[in-house]
Order: sequence, then C-alpha cells, then structure tokens
Amino acid sequence: MNHRLNILIAFFFIAATALPQTMPPQALGGNAIVGDDESVVFHAGTRLVLLHATVTNAAGKVITDIPKSAFTVYENGVEQPLKIFRREDVPVSMGIVVDNSASMREKRTQVAAAAMALVKASNPDDEMFIVNFNEDAYLDQPFTGDNAKLSQALDRIDSKGNTAMFDALNMSMNYLKDKGSQEKKVLLVITDGNDNTSATTLKQLVYKARQQEVLIYCIALLSDDEPREAKKAAAALKALTTATGGLDYYPKSLAEIDQITPEVAHEIRNQYILAYSPTNQSLDGSFRKVDVVVNGFGHPTVRTRNGYYASPEGGAR
Repeated sequence: MNHRLNILIAFFFIAATALPQTMPPQALGGNAIVGDDESVVFHAGTRLVLLHATVTNAAGKVITDIPKSAFTVYENGVEQPLKIFRREDVPVSMGIVVDNSASMREKRTQVAAAAMALVKASNPDDEMFIVNFNEDAYLDQPFTGDNAKLSQALDRIDSKGNTAMFDALNMSMNYLKDKGSQEKKVLLVITDGNDNTSATTLKQLVYKARQQEVLIYCIALLSDDEPREAKKAAAALKALTTATGGLDYYPKSLAEIDQITPEVAHEIRNQYILAYSPTNQSLDGSFRKVDVVVNGFGHPTVRTRNGYYASPEGGAR
C-alpha cells in the first residue's frame, strides 16, 4: 500500500516528464481521499507538497478520526486545495541517533533499553538504523528490521569525547535520503547536552531537514547540564522539531524515557498524510510558510513541517 504512494509521489516530483492526465483514487491505496469528483488532473511539471501531520487535543492525546473536510492548509496565508488525504499506519525509514559522549556513560544502558521500547512499539515493517556519536558519528547498524541487530548496536557503549550532534544528524539525513526505501522518514535523537563540536550549523541542519521532509524527534536529558548550555541545547532542539513537525521532550529523570519512546512510536503510527499542489508553482527559491488548521473538534493542535523552500533542486520542497 505504501509502495503505491511512493510511486505516486515520485511521479509528481518529476518536473520534465509527462504524467498521466488522470490519477484514479484507487492508485493511492488504503483509505485515500482525492477531490470531490474522485479524480485529480495533474499536468507535466505539477509540484506536490507532502505533509505528515499529528493532531492532538488539549491533553496532548493524538486524535485519529478527523475527516478531510475539517482540514484547511495555507501556504503563505493562501488556502491550498488538498489533493491527497490519508490516515493510516504506514511503514517508515527511521534512524535512532544516540549521544555517546563522555557525559552519557552512566545513562547509556537505560537509554538503549528505552530505544528498544520504541523499536518494539513501531510498525513491524519499519526499517531502522542506529547512529552513535560523540565528536564523530558512527553508523553502527545499517537499515534492518532485525531487532537483535538493533539491540546489539545500541549496546555498543564507548562513551567518550565531545558532542557533535549536528554532524550526526546531518550524516543520518544523508543516509536516510540515499538508502531509505520508505516515503516517510523519521529521526529520533537522544542526547544530554548542547552540541559543542560540529562543523554543521543549526541553520544548515534546519534547512536540510525541511527540504528532505524528515520528521525529527528529540529526547534531551538536560537536568545535569549547566543552565546556560541546557538553554542553548533546548533552543536548538526546539528549532529542529518545530521546523519538521516532530516533538522535543525534556525528561527530568532517566526513568521517564521509558514512557516517552512508546509515545513517539504511537504518534508516528497515527499521523495524517496531506498533500497539495501549490497555487504558486514558481520555483523562485523563496521560503513558503505552511500552516494546517483543523476546524471544530475542539480546535486541536496540528503539528507538521512549518514550511519549505521552493527551489528547483528540491522539486516541491
């Protein structure tokens, strides 16, 4: 089912190739909803903006039964007609990126156990990889669906050195783009401090994450960090999650991580897939702000990536 969506998205992103004039709704698979006339006409060069959206109520609980009619999407304040609307548990390509700097030495065993809780609560068809990092990033387990291999990679504890989190996320995004087979891509980073070594800047990382449609989730164990550094770390993580539609968590103790990782898995498996063809089709490199609103249903909160750059190299992004 997800394979069909991958094919559809790939077709829309090819600007110079002729497309079929009509794409029947059944080509989307699952419970896809296409325009009211049950057909959508796309011409060669049509761009598609894809959004993975989480909807939560005032208590933070994920809401999964909202119809297409309640959603409104805006680009730079202009309403955009939805072309694709789905809500289903699709497999993802996911990277778990774990801080292995010296300050994590006493935390790694419990962090590894919490990460495995996420693995076990995820879609069984997900593919996952493990990156451990200190001042360098190491791909300790390439994409696999084998839980035993993932557990072994998470248990590789050699905590030392500084924290090059931005470089590790940059490398992980490159790997997701080059090797990830699923359309939906996610990164979870677990760290206990501010980046202090990377060559990659936060600005570069936010730009890249937006363009690649990667959902980034962060778990930050900052309670032992110096307050000023903790504040910098939280600001950086907030920038990444806000830009991509993920979420950042700040547990007060290691024990709380055990509760967080299954929540992340649950959210990833219960998101809406929205897509629209921008009314402004120009590829001028400008930033396009994206807002998604749900009308009614208690006015819930919607999280998705908050924009993209309309650049030729990024297609719709």
